[in-house]
Amino acid sequence: MVLARFMKRHGWRYLPGVLFLVVNAWISVLPARVLGDVIDEMSLPVIDTAKVYQGILYLVLAALAIFLTRYLWRTFIMGNARRLETFMRRELFVHFQSLSMDFYNHSATGDLIAYAINDIGAVRQTFGPALALSINGVVTSLVSILSMSGGVNGSLTLYSLLPVPVLIVLVVLMGGQVRARFRRVQEAFAAVSGRVNENINGIRVIKAYAQEDNELGRFEGLNRDMLSTNVAMVKASSAMGPMVGFIFGISFTISLIYGGSLLRAGQISLGDFVAFNGYLTLIVNPVQSIARVINLLSRGLASLRRYNQVLAAPPMVVESIENAHEGPLKGGIQVKDLSFRYPYAPDFALRGLSFRLEPGKTLGILGHTGSGKTTLCNLLLKLYNPPEGSVFYDGADIHQIQLDTLREGIGYVPQDNFLFSASIRENIRFFDDLVGDEAVVTAAKQADIYQNIIAFPNGFDTTVGERGVTLSGGQKQRISIARALVKRPPILILDDALSAVDAQTEYDILNSLRGFFEGGTSGIIVAHRISALMHCDEIIVLDEGRVVERGSHEQLMQKGGFYAETAQKQADNQEGGEG
Repeated sequence: MVLARFMKRHGWRYLPGVLFLVVNAWISVLPARVLGDVIDEMSLPVIDTAKVYQGILYLVLAALAIFLTRYLWRTFIMGNARRLETFMRRELFVHFQSLSMDFYNHSATGDLIAYAINDIGAVRQTFGPALALSINGVVTSLVSILSMSGGVNGSLTLYSLLPVPVLIVLVVLMGGQVRARFRRVQEAFAAVSGRVNENINGIRVIKAYAQEDNELGRFEGLNRDMLSTNVAMVKASSAMGPMVGFIFGISFTISLIYGGSLLRAGQISLGDFVAFNGYLTLIVNPVQSIARVINLLSRGLASLRRYNQVLAAPPMVVESIENAHEGPLKGGIQVKDLSFRYPYAPDFALRGLSFRLEPGKTLGILGHTGSGKTTLCNLLLKLYNPPEGSVFYDGADIHQIQLDTLREGIGYVPQDNFLFSASIRENIRFFDDLVGDEAVVTAAKQADIYQNIIAFPNGFDTTVGERGVTLSGGQKQRISIARALVKRPPILILDDALSAVDAQTEYDILNSLRGFFEGGTSGIIVAHRISALMHCDEIIVLDEGRVVERGSHEQLMQKGGFYAETAQKQADNQEGGEG
C-alpha cells in the first residue's frame, strides 16, 4: 500500500510535528489564566505593579512561544503532507506507465486526471490540515476544560458545555452528507475534464462538421451539473459554521448568566470569570473545526478509496521473472500458430498466424482494415500478452524477455504518430540527452524530413505544439520515423507509417531505409500501398486474422489473389491520376 510505504520512509517527520503541535496547543491556553490573574491583581485596593508587569511579560513570552511552535509544527506536518502528495502522485504516474492498453481503452481521461490532481490533493489535506486541526482541537479542548473545571468552577463548566455534545452529534451527521456530495463533485469534475480534453483533441473535427454549438450545449449540461453538485456540497458544509456559532452562543449565554450570579455571590473572582470565558472562547475554534475536519476527512477518505481502486488495477502485461535472453535483441523473430482475442471481444483478432523473420530481413504485411495488422504489432511489442509459446525473439519466448530489453530493441512507428508539445529535436531524440545532435540530423535525413525542418524559422528547435498540431500529417509521420531510427534498433516496425506521404516521399524514405535494413536491422512494414511492400523479402496478406497469401512480390503477383488485385487497382488509379 502506497500510504504504508510512505509512512515507513517519511512518517517519522510527523512525530516532531505532533510534539510541537501539542506544546503549541498547551501554551495557547496559558494566556487566559495569566490574563485572569492580572485582572484579579488590578482589582485589589493596592496593585502590585511588579506582578502586573510579570503577567504582561508572561503574555509576551507565550506569544513568542506560540509563534515558534506553530512555525515548527506547520513545517513538519504541512511539509510532510506536501511530501505525501508528491509521493502519491509519482506512484500513480508510475502505475499508469505499467498498466496495459486495455485499461486505457476502458478508462476516461477525465477520471484519470481527477485521480492525479483532485483526489491526491484531498488526501494531502487529510494528512495535513485535518490531522493538525484534530490534534490541536483535542489538546486545546482538554486543557481548557480541565482549567475551567479545576481552576474556576466545575458546575459552571458543566452547565456551559451542555449544548456542545448536541453540536458534535449534528456535525457528525452532516459530515455524512458532505462526504456523499463530495463524491458527486469529483464525478462531475471528471466528466467536465474528459469533455474538455476530447474537445481540445478533436477541435479540427468539431470545426470541420460545424459542431461548435452542439458541443457547447453538451458542455453546458456538464457545467450546470458541476455547478449544482458544488452548490449542494457548499450548502451542506456552509450550514456547519452558523450552527456552531448559534449553539456556542447558548453556551456563552449560560456562562454570562450563571457565571455572573457566581461572581456576585463571591464564589468566583472577576479574573476567574474572565479566564473562564477565555477558555470557552478557545474551545469554540476546535469544536467549529470539527466541521472542517469531518469535511476534510470525508473528502480524503473518499479520494483515498478512489486512488487505491486505481492502484489495485493489475497490469495485464508484467515483467518476465527470468531473463532467458541475454544482451540486446539481435533481430530474429518467429511467430508460431499465434491466435489472439482482445479481452471482452467476441471473436479472435488473429488466428493461427505463423512466420519467421531472420535478422536483416524485411516482412511486409497487407490486409483489409480490421484484418489484424495492428494487433500483430501490439503483440510483438507486448502491449498485450500473446499466448505462451507463440512469439519468439532470437529463439527466446517473449515472456522470458525483460520488457525494457524487448522494447529498447524495437523501433516502432504507430499509426497515430503522437508528438509531444516540445521541440522537433526533443521529439526525435525522445528527451534522451545521450542522443547527440549528429544522430538527430542523421535520423531526420533518413526519414526525409531534414529539408522541411531546416526550412522552419527555428529549425530543430521549432516547437510543434500539442500532439504536433502545427505540422502536416506527413511531417508528423516522418518525425515519428526519425524518432524510431535514432535508436538504431535491431528491429523496426512501421505500422502504416507512410500513409500520409506522397509517392515520391515514400520512395525516398524506403530507399533510405533499404540501406538501414542492409545494415542488419530487421523490418516489419505494414502498409496499404503495394509500392511500400514490393521490395520486402517476404509479404503476407491477412484476412480476418489469418494468413491467406504468402510470398515475394513476384510470387504474389503471379498468384492473382488479393495482393495482385490491389496492385492492379493502385496502378490503374495512378495511371488515371496522371492522365
